[in-house]
Amino acid sequence: MGEYRKLWWTLIAVLTVTFAILGISGVEVYRKAPPIPEQVVTASGEVLMMREDIMAGQAAWQSTGGMELGSIWGHGAYQAPDWSADWLHRELTAWLSLAAEESYGKPFDTLDIEQKAALTHRLKHEYRHNALDPATGVVTVSDHRARAAALTAAHYGKLYGSDPALRAMRDNYAMKEGTLPDAAKRAALADFFFWTAWAASTERPGTVATYTNNWPPEPLIGNQPTPENILWSLACVVILIAGVGALIWGWAFLRRHDDTPLVAADKDPLTLAALTPSQRALGKYLFVVLALFVFQVFIGGFTAHYTIEGQSFYGIDVSQWFPYVLTRTWHVQSAVLWIATAFLAAGLFLGPVIHGDDPKHQKLGVDLLFWALILVVVGSFAGHYLSIAQAMPDGLGFWLGHQGYEFIDLGRVWQIALFAGLLFWLVLMLRCMLPALRRKEGGDKNLLALLTVSTVAIGLFYGSGLFYGERTHITIMEYWRWWVVHLWVEGIFEVFATAAIAFIFVSMGLVSKRIATAASLASASLFMVGGVPGTFHHLYFSGTTTPVMAVGAAFSALEVVPLIVLGYEAWEHWSLRDRAPWMRALRWPLICFVAVAFWNMLGAGVFGFMINTPVALFYLQGLNTTAVHAHAALFGVYGFLALGFTLLVLRYIRPEIAFSEGLMRLGFWGLNAGLVLMIFTSLLPVGLFQFEASVTTGMWYARSDAFLQQDFLETLRWVRTFGDVVFIVGAIAVAWQVVILGLWRQGTRA
Repeated sequence: MGEYRKLWWTLIAVLTVTFAILGISGVEVYRKAPPIPEQVVTASGEVLMMREDIMAGQAAWQSTGGMELGSIWGHGAYQAPDWSADWLHRELTAWLSLAAEESYGKPFDTLDIEQKAALTHRLKHEYRHNALDPATGVVTVSDHRARAAALTAAHYGKLYGSDPALRAMRDNYAMKEGTLPDAAKRAALADFFFWTAWAASTERPGTVATYTNNWPPEPLIGNQPTPENILWSLACVVILIAGVGALIWGWAFLRRHDDTPLVAADKDPLTLAALTPSQRALGKYLFVVLALFVFQVFIGGFTAHYTIEGQSFYGIDVSQWFPYVLTRTWHVQSAVLWIATAFLAAGLFLGPVIHGDDPKHQKLGVDLLFWALILVVVGSFAGHYLSIAQAMPDGLGFWLGHQGYEFIDLGRVWQIALFAGLLFWLVLMLRCMLPALRRKEGGDKNLLALLTVSTVAIGLFYGSGLFYGERTHITIMEYWRWWVVHLWVEGIFEVFATAAIAFIFVSMGLVSKRIATAASLASASLFMVGGVPGTFHHLYFSGTTTPVMAVGAAFSALEVVPLIVLGYEAWEHWSLRDRAPWMRALRWPLICFVAVAFWNMLGAGVFGFMINTPVALFYLQGLNTTAVHAHAALFGVYGFLALGFTLLVLRYIRPEIAFSEGLMRLGFWGLNAGLVLMIFTSLLPVGLFQFEASVTTGMWYARSDAFLQQDFLETLRWVRTFGDVVFIVGAIAVAWQVVILGLWRQGTRA
């Protein structure tokens, strides 16, 4: 550890404490997950559903695309309703309608204020009262509520089928006809939706909040932010301000600087050694990165159009073959795959740089890994198609088709295959890293050690997505899903990128190893101190308790803190372009890293904190404001980071090319301008209008077709087309540079 002992021990302490918090709180998640009743019965003794029916309904929901069509407890797609909020409101209004007819002989809307108040009071008491018998696991509901639930189930049976009366609604929701053809599965699906709404309306024993902390906003039964929600939201803001202040003080007094700047070499040190066979073999990885990227961009524009014409593409009905749920699945999954592939390629390029040459059979390993990745892509995409088409045999959908969980949509077999591929990549990397770490010559190896640790974490942490099964409780599944989506992507990848970029600059002789190592270790601690327990800000309303909300709120505020200094880091990276004449050849990878810092601040920082506090997320969860954060952070940060790595690797494996300045300017600024346009002219305005509807009326209304199909909101979604087109042009320009001029023609001779 040497002179970095304090920094290493700080990082070790941060990881020990934060993962302990994550683990202990995880036990709380398991223990306090909303109960799934053994039976739901009426007061007169009729059995409405069994636990097995609810779990079968969950599996049926997963087979239709799950979170890629609407959402549950706010997690999922934004076009169709949040099914929990929608079911709850429909059941509540059905209950009031039945009660008004029984008590007063007329519709609820025609009653006077006192009569409405009396029925609403009864409604709130009946729905918030917890009628679960903990000894038997039986929930008893009134015959009146059972009739209301039956009316709601009938609506969903028609909606997920092909009833002509609801065709317009299916079109508004971007649902294909016959989304779930099997009537028995539609009945089970209704049981699952009923249970999610029951958990969202029933008070947790010993509290005055529901199992989902009163989410969704629903005035009819008093679902509003809890006092704890307000208190921890205030604490979140205070912690953010304190964290920013502490960071600025620490940055001012503790940051190390080089007393004597390094003198850059006359020639790029990375070009002095001959390319190894495994490095030359990385061209096909870059092709796949750009192919998946362009596919993701085009399928994203196609999917966005479904928010205007739910079953058509400019009048052509394509939903029976390529429905919204399928194209959105491919859009989300291809993003994960192309970004991950770019990171894998960057690591495989660095391996021989670290080792000094290729270990034995390294090229063979690189080639085998490539074809394994192709198998995962083709197999998982085909499985998505067959599952959503309901062509997958029962029992195989989860394993070969569609898991139904956003960002981890690929079937379990393909998920295991991807994990195996990551482990194989880890083996290829360690074959290069471990001998270099053991080597006595070479001096300070602390930066290499950090890069090695982050490489191991990338290989292993994806495996946390295997800790749940097809019929695992959805709250427990969410706990593990966010280990992948938040912790693996937003935490581990961030540390790997920081260490990898620092290692590259040190290898080029542009940055002092001492300063780069200290900065990377400090950055890793900053990223992880908020990033690990901050995982819980995604689970405020997913069936967890107040302590989980408290941990998520407190630590997610700290996630924003390190983003404050990224502008300075970006300037330092950009200033390297003048350190040596040969750095001009690396201008475009560098400018991508500058863009990463900007979007980290705006997309992850500003737009992330906009929806981070419990009280804000109470009204914003599942609205287009979430999509704002997702687009700005996922592409703005990890997309540009992956493109930067891609251009960097291309520059070295094709040293004879010269980047086309015009093409790269078009690509870079097209991507940035397109992202800005789609956010500020469409996604954010739509999200803010939804926010007002969520606060004043309820989540059910903010996500309803009655609200979203208003003319002015449809116009805003049309306006997004301009941003999409600009973004697509940028993507094509970058792809042309990399694939056509770089890999195929090998560019203009430098």
